[in-house]
Amino acid sequence: MGLLLFFFFLDGLFLFTAASNVHHYSFILEEKNFTRLCTTKSMLVVNGQFPGPAIHVRRGDTAFVNVHNNGKYGVTIHWHGVKQPRNPWSDGPENITQCPIQPGKNFTYEVIFSTEEGTLWYHAHSDWTRATVHGPIVILPPIGKSYPFPKPYKEETIVLASWFNGDVKQLIDVALATGGEPNISDAFTLNGWPGALYNCSNEKTFTLKVQKGKTYLLRLVNAVMNEEHFLAIAKHKLTVVAQDAAYIKPLTTSYILIAPGQTMDILVTANQKPSHYYMFARPFFDSSSPFDNSTTSAILQYTGNYIPPSTPLTPTQLPAIDARLKAFNFTSRVRALATKYYPINVPKNITERLYITIAVNTIICPNSNCSGPSGNRLAASMNNVSFDIPDTDVLQAYYRQLSGVYTTDFPPRPPYFFNFSGDVGNNTLHPDQGTKVRVIEWGAEVEMIFQGTNILLAENHPMHLHGFSFYNVGNGFGNYNFTSSPKTYNLVDPPEVNTVGVPKTGWVAVRFKADNPGVWFMHCHLERHASWGMDAVIIVKNGPTKETSMKKPPPNMPKCS
Repeated sequence: MGLLLFFFFLDGLFLFTAASNVHHYSFILEEKNFTRLCTTKSMLVVNGQFPGPAIHVRRGDTAFVNVHNNGKYGVTIHWHGVKQPRNPWSDGPENITQCPIQPGKNFTYEVIFSTEEGTLWYHAHSDWTRATVHGPIVILPPIGKSYPFPKPYKEETIVLASWFNGDVKQLIDVALATGGEPNISDAFTLNGWPGALYNCSNEKTFTLKVQKGKTYLLRLVNAVMNEEHFLAIAKHKLTVVAQDAAYIKPLTTSYILIAPGQTMDILVTANQKPSHYYMFARPFFDSSSPFDNSTTSAILQYTGNYIPPSTPLTPTQLPAIDARLKAFNFTSRVRALATKYYPINVPKNITERLYITIAVNTIICPNSNCSGPSGNRLAASMNNVSFDIPDTDVLQAYYRQLSGVYTTDFPPRPPYFFNFSGDVGNNTLHPDQGTKVRVIEWGAEVEMIFQGTNILLAENHPMHLHGFSFYNVGNGFGNYNFTSSPKTYNLVDPPEVNTVGVPKTGWVAVRFKADNPGVWFMHCHLERHASWGMDAVIIVKNGPTKETSMKKPPPNMPKCS
């Protein structure tokens, strides 16, 4: 990994010289053998590492990342939560903003950081390749600025992920071909290791060594494919200070809930009796869908002289897997820091409002010969539209005014209203299909209301929007009420996030200003739902000036085959 200028370490922080605000990285994507759960397999990784190496920058910096694809199939990389002002060309979702980097080829991404500060991550955005191609992004304050909380003694990145014994691409290819559920993961990992609770998992458990009395900053990434997670450390409190690279009012808790795609910065003080303490992460799941019901673990190990326990202490405060109220109680307590240096600007004059129902559906198969319910194909939708990924990327088609790639009729509301969260009968069981986008004027103040439905398989949905952070102004269970629900909004200090969990048969309202021109993907971050079509695209038009318009494309964009 190469950097443009020299760097140095100070108290655990990775610092760049004041003269540098541009960094260069080289990512080599290639197959490498890994052994977990007594199973050895070859899988695509970055620079031989699982998880991949961290990117370190400061707020407002730019990183050029040259991605060399030495793998077997095309791939792209997405810089999750990086807003990429005016630069959708380097955002990464396959056939949305670029075509894949083919085997033997390379492409240099220009990753432009703006107001983000804290922890984000990168991951492949092709098929299910993100299961093995992902890593953290650490965004420090600008030179001369400090954290808005006491400086920690040390920092550590923690990456939660899914482990599949089989080939992940083959797994999803088979599921999409047959129309059935993809296989669940065989384990979860914490910094690459499943931990001691799995059979045949004695290779290694990630251990974080701590000194009594010191405070540590954990930069947590949920790269898991299909499950939200509770996380706790035995006998220790967690103080969450940032989410999705935006600071929040310090939230002290005995456990946290983190959805796929989300990141958190968490302070932990080593204030207990010197010993070994388990860190557990296990799913929050309150649906009848199949899921991986297992627990990954790490060890918080105090340094010094003492007799270690035969087994680390267990976090008894970790909620039950289906503890819906525990999940809601945590997420509803998150508030933006909202200070002079870290201000918020919640849109108040809404000019574009989208009410979006999200659902798992089926598509009828001839002769009922598919592997989904009633012999049909599993699908997913937004406003009863199941998204079709095109062969030519939407951004190229938009920029070059190519016809036949997409249509601009993504509906701003569902085709008709019914009791979305109750007894839905057969309403909208079979969605329309198409590559439909929503075009939004530059500068519009947008409100999106995501409404969970009880169609087929109801569950939580972490919804992610590329190109923006948005304010989570409201949420609740049941059906959104256009009269009473807005009265419950928090417009004072709502958290600014890029991924938000829509509760099972509940709703979430978010707001943002459409001031980033380009083509931006919006989708559920449960990977099987995204693969089934719970996706859409928004196009934000150019503004009135060059500075409010899209940048020109780089000359070496990967070609569409």
